Amino acid sequence: MRRLRRFLWPAPLSRRPRNHAYVRERMIALPLLAVVTSVAFGWAYAEIRADSAALRGSYTPALGDLADAEMSLRIADREAEKSLAAGESVRLSGIGKRYLTRTTRATQSLNQVARSGALTTAERQELDVVSGLVADYGNWIVFAQNHVGDPALRDAGLSYARSMLCTPPVPPRETGPGGYPPCEPGTGSDATAVVDRISALETSLRGRLAGRAALGGGVCGAAVVAATALALLALGLWRTQVFLHHRFHLRVSVPLLAAALPLLAVPFLTADAVLAHRAQQRVVATAGALSHATSPAIESTADERPFADPDPRLIASLDARADRDLAEGRLSSLDGAAPWVAPVGLLTAGLIYATLHAYRREYVLISRSGAAV
Repeated sequence: MRRLRRFLWPAPLSRRPRNHAYVRERMIALPLLAVVTSVAFGWAYAEIRADSAALRGSYTPALGDLADAEMSLRIADREAEKSLAAGESVRLSGIGKRYLTRTTRATQSLNQVARSGALTTAERQELDVVSGLVADYGNWIVFAQNHVGDPALRDAGLSYARSMLCTPPVPPRETGPGGYPPCEPGTGSDATAVVDRISALETSLRGRLAGRAALGGGVCGAAVVAATALALLALGLWRTQVFLHHRFHLRVSVPLLAAALPLLAVPFLTADAVLAHRAQQRVVATAGALSHATSPAIESTADERPFADPDPRLIASLDARADRDLAEGRLSSLDGAAPWVAPVGLLTAGLIYATLHAYRREYVLISRSGAAV
């Protein structure tokens, strides 16, 4: 404790330590502080940058693809109902291009979720179940199409396909918002439909996304350690320069000045980390909108009016907003800097140690020759 107090608060001139002892203490303390600062700060900064990369590369695209799969299936379901209601003509014309486009798009979206790397093993298995249900849903729609001349079989096939897609509401409702059949996700042991399972996957992904966007205890602790060590390091380097100026008659120690140069990057790295964290918080809000703000009625406007101004609640608009927030939430000139923070700190520590060791060795040689007091 006495050493720390002496490090922080300069002693009066009459009580200052001998040159040899002072340089020896700095030769141990300053490199150690440089190592602690660089490792703690570098780890915390790399974690925040890695969180942004995970949100941009895995979690946000996976949530967008899940929402797109759900909306595409619900739009396709309504198209199938409308086509089947036309009767015998559906045998020749088919269910409709929009139905085929949307079911294909849903399958592709689910495949993209599987390749995103955002799912756990259990969630990947659940996604495989969803993909199987989507295939079975299409088979029952084909069954209804093949029996379109028999209203009872046609309605039975459509009803069974729809029960695989959505949990029937209680009490039953004819239509939901925008004229689409109601399809609220269910919970519990009875929630086995496609939309129920997709909703459960979305909830799990949003939770992990929010966890990655939050500053964990490890990052906060490392930031406190780094800030404390950085303040002590800066103070120690300044006091050592003053000491060398008065005792060794050096105008300035160039090697120690060079060792202090990496500290100039800390404000920029800190600003970059703050921008990244704020962007991550905005993406958390966007992730919630991907699951709750959009609807089949909103998504269908992109098909019906492709050249109109896009609705901000569209999945594509929300995906673009998340990408834009993450792109703006960083200083692009610092891309790739995170892995170099700790190595630069270690080099700085080595430079400080070598410089002070040279001063100490020079002082010892002079003292032995009797040229210094």
